[in-house]
Amino acid sequence: MSKKKHSILMVIIILGIVVIFLGLLMGIIVAIAGPSLGLSFGEKIGIIFIKGPIRDASSTLFQLDTFKKDKKIKAIILRIDSPGGGVGPSQEIYREITRTRKVKKVVASMGSVAASGGYYIASAAHKIVANPGTITGSIGVIMEFVRLEELLKKLGVGLEVLKTGEFKDIGSPHREMSDREKALVKDLIFDIKDQFVLAVAKGRNLSREKVDQIADGRILTGAQAEKLGLVDMLGNFQDAVELAKKMTGIRGEPILVYPKRRGYKFWDYLFEDTIRALIRTLKNELNTRLEYRWDGFSY
Repeated sequence: MSKKKHSILMVIIILGIVVIFLGLLMGIIVAIAGPSLGLSFGEKIGIIFIKGPIRDASSTLFQLDTFKKDKKIKAIILRIDSPGGGVGPSQEIYREITRTRKVKKVVASMGSVAASGGYYIASAAHKIVANPGTITGSIGVIMEFVRLEELLKKLGVGLEVLKTGEFKDIGSPHREMSDREKALVKDLIFDIKDQFVLAVAKGRNLSREKVDQIADGRILTGAQAEKLGLVDMLGNFQDAVELAKKMTGIRGEPILVYPKRRGYKFWDYLFEDTIRALIRTLKNELNTRLEYRWDGFSY
């Protein structure tokens, strides 16, 4: 065999080995990563988790926008297990859901708790599915102020404040609020409560008067919420999947697509994330917060 033919044969063999290797590698990647890489074929449903206190909307907004633009995603399920949280983040997510539902079907699936801001978000979906015992409702606003004046007196610590207006240091922890300040804050929280009521009324296609009747902060079970029109049906996550299939005409088993998870390194867990979490917790506990939040038990 000539050197030229031998060289061509070697090139073909090498290319064949490379193709086989890449094929095997791709198969392994698909098997490990599954639908999350978007490499699977078939009709898909995007799953977004909203879990724990709602402090920041950026991750959820990104996930909604990603699934909204993905033509292979036929519907989106919001899996909510949250007592609510910040007014701003809750409203941001609600608004993005209303944009998303113009092009994709959106179903909210409630876990053990979907109260206050958790329900606020759910009310923007086309349909809501809750367990009979899900804790939901709690339509209202809470604002807390830390009082430290007695402690400061015992420590012999004084605080002098210079301000440009009567209300500039409203809610300061070193003194009691005046009646005028309390009236001002009350007007503020009732305005934000009205925003909550109007959002639920619009999202659920209910009258403002009907929502107002139960917008006193009361919590409800999923079964009670269904009777009041706040929930569409009782069921678990799989029931929400079946509902999404029916709404979009998906036949057979859909592919459930979950958001990509960030990879963490050991040192991130040990130092950076721990320190950030500690600082964030201290700030959240000491700072005054205006929230759509329910402070209660969960199970």
